[in-house]
Amino acid sequence: MADQYAHSGDNKRPTEIPALRWEEPPEGPVLVLLDQTRLPAEEVELVCTDAPALVEAIRSLAVRGAPLLGIAGAYGVALAAVRGFDVDDAAAALESARPTAVNLSVGVRRAHTAHQAVLARGGDSRQAAVAALDAARQLHREDAEASARMAEHGLALLDELLPGGQHRILTHCNTGSLVSGGEGTAFAVALAAHREGRLRRLWVDETRPLLQGARLTAYEAARSGMPYTLLTDNAAGSLFAAGEVDAVLVGADRIAADGSVANKVGSYPLAVLARYHHVPFIVVAPVTTVDPRTPDGASIEVEQRPGHEVTEITAPQVPVAGTEAGGGIPVAPLGTQAYNPAFDVTPPELVTAIVTEEGVVSPVTTEALAALCARSRQVTIS
Repeated sequence: MADQYAHSGDNKRPTEIPALRWEEPPEGPVLVLLDQTRLPAEEVELVCTDAPALVEAIRSLAVRGAPLLGIAGAYGVALAAVRGFDVDDAAAALESARPTAVNLSVGVRRAHTAHQAVLARGGDSRQAAVAALDAARQLHREDAEASARMAEHGLALLDELLPGGQHRILTHCNTGSLVSGGEGTAFAVALAAHREGRLRRLWVDETRPLLQGARLTAYEAARSGMPYTLLTDNAAGSLFAAGEVDAVLVGADRIAADGSVANKVGSYPLAVLARYHHVPFIVVAPVTTVDPRTPDGASIEVEQRPGHEVTEITAPQVPVAGTEAGGGIPVAPLGTQAYNPAFDVTPPELVTAIVTEEGVVSPVTTEALAALCARSRQVTIS
C-alpha cells in the first residue's frame, strides 16, 4: 500500500530532495518516492510498503526515467523480501510494469538474483533479504557514480565538437536528478557545462503529452540557476532553422545492440532535424541501458499509453471547476481515438555519439557497442 504526505520545496535544489530513498521507520521498511506527477506545483512524497504500490507508482509515472526505474525495481524486490512477501511474484510484477525501459528489468533481476543466490547456498529468508537490499543499494551507488562520469565524458565531447564553449543545447523530456541516483544523464552534461561557465542556453522541449520537459526539466534547470528557455515541441524546427542549436542531448530507455535508441517520443524527429542542420545528436545513458539481447530498433517493444493522456490535459495538483482532482480537462471530442506511443526509436546512423560512464561510442556501430559492453562491469553479453 502507499500513503502520501506533502513537503514544502522552498529554497531547495532538486538534488536535496532525492527522487527515491529507502527508510526503516518503526512500523517497517518503506520505499519513499518523490511523486513526479505532482511537480512542479508541489513536492509530495509517496510511501510504498509493498511491490504492488511500487508497480502502480511506476505505471502512473510517479517514478520514472530509465536509471531510476532500475534502482526502484531493485529496491522493490528488496522491499518484498524484507517484509516477507512472495519475492518471485514481486519481481515478475515489477519487471513487467513498463516494457521499454530495460533498466527496470536489469535492476529487478540484480536484486532477485542476489536473493536467490543466498537461498541456493542454504541461507535463510532474512539473509536473502539482506542480500537483495545490499544489491539495490550497490546499484544506487553505482548509478550516482555513473552519472558523474557521464557528465565528465559528455562535457569533454561537447568541447571537442564545439570548441570555444557557450553551448546552446536542446534537450527533450527529463534526464536530471529526478531520473537518477546522481545528477542524471543528458541533463547532467548540461549542468556540468553550466558550472564550468560554458552553457549559453538550455532549450527545453515541453515534451507532449505529459510535459516532462515543462514540468520537470524546467523545474530542475530553474533550481540549478541555469539559463533555460521552454519551447513547444513543434517549435524545435524553427529553432534549428534560425541557427540557435549547437547540440541535441537526450537520454535513452533502451539501446539495441545495433545502436538504435528508444527514447521519449519526439526524440526521433529531433534527430532528423539535427542531421539536416548538421547539429550533433548525442545520447547520454548508462551502460545498463544497452541491451545486447535486443538486436535492432524493430525489436524494441514500444509502450503504448492510454489515449486520455492525449485527449485530456491533466493537472492533478490544481482543482478545476467541473473536474475532480487528478482528472483531465477534455481537449478533443468525446470518443476521439488517440495514438500515444511513449517512445520512438532513432536509428544509429542519426546518432552522433552515445555517451556512457565507460566512455563515448562514435560512430555508433554494433561492434563498438559490443566492445563497450564487454569491458563494462554492469553488462554481461550472453
